[in-house]
Amino acid sequence: MLFKDIPRDALIRPLTRNEVVGMLLRLTIFGAATYYSIKWVVEAMDPTTKQKNQAKKRAEQLMKRIGVEGVKLTEYEMNIASHLVDPQTMKVTWRDIAGLDEVINELQDTVILPIQKRHLLSGSKLFQPPKGVLLFGPPGCGKTMIAKATAKASGCKFINLQASTLTDMWYGESQKLTAAVFSLAVKLQPCIIFIDEIESFLRNRSSQDHEATAMMKAQFMSLWDGLDTSTTTQVMVMGATNRPQDLDPAILRRMPAMFHVGLPNTRQRQDILRLILAGENVRKALFQPSEDHLRPHFHCQILFNRTPAAA
Repeated sequence: MLFKDIPRDALIRPLTRNEVVGMLLRLTIFGAATYYSIKWVVEAMDPTTKQKNQAKKRAEQLMKRIGVEGVKLTEYEMNIASHLVDPQTMKVTWRDIAGLDEVINELQDTVILPIQKRHLLSGSKLFQPPKGVLLFGPPGCGKTMIAKATAKASGCKFINLQASTLTDMWYGESQKLTAAVFSLAVKLQPCIIFIDEIESFLRNRSSQDHEATAMMKAQFMSLWDGLDTSTTTQVMVMGATNRPQDLDPAILRRMPAMFHVGLPNTRQRQDILRLILAGENVRKALFQPSEDHLRPHFHCQILFNRTPAAA
């Protein structure tokens, strides 16, 4: 039968209920098949799919370990949460740090006390913990240890953020990950966002910066500024660097609390050696630091590495 031979009444007759239901069912099946097919193709093209799934499992385990339950996280927050560090599992305490008593005392008064006593200082704008802390000085002097000890002493959640965590091959994903850093920190507060070698991530901006990098830096600083809008937000960005001159001035402005962790002097090096040998079976009479151990350019890591050889 040709199309022209079909009666006009048959062409314009309304569909029956069964025909409408059948058509809707076919459209639904077709739409679902199309959606999952496209999703499968995108995941197959993304080489980081396996890493993302592993990060999600690791994040769920960490969240359960630190006692955070009932908090809904987005896909991007899960990615950032995989870099959480449980403060209770940190083995670093103030007793493990020698020769930095002055820096530790300032940190306790400026950073830790306002966090621990936040219920007493909630109505004050002057006695709030700083939103940014910078530890700067030569490498190997204990900046990372101080950051971990600060998180443990204050009871804060600790996000060990790396620049590579925020980079993604897909356009716009880095900005979403950057936003997830702060949204996750707010959900887990009190929280410390620690960036080691911060100069590699937030160095001086220039016209030669890649567009995605420039946008990521701008968004990071914008979200960082948003922490100041509420005195009840207990989120802090802590950075460590041995090249503070390379940091963007806008970053330095957001870090009002700066602590210089320099090379130890003679007395401090003696304190470090005593701490290193405290758990060793060494007679007190044998503790005679050599002139080689007390050289002014020796930092903590060199002393730790040289002590077994000297013994």
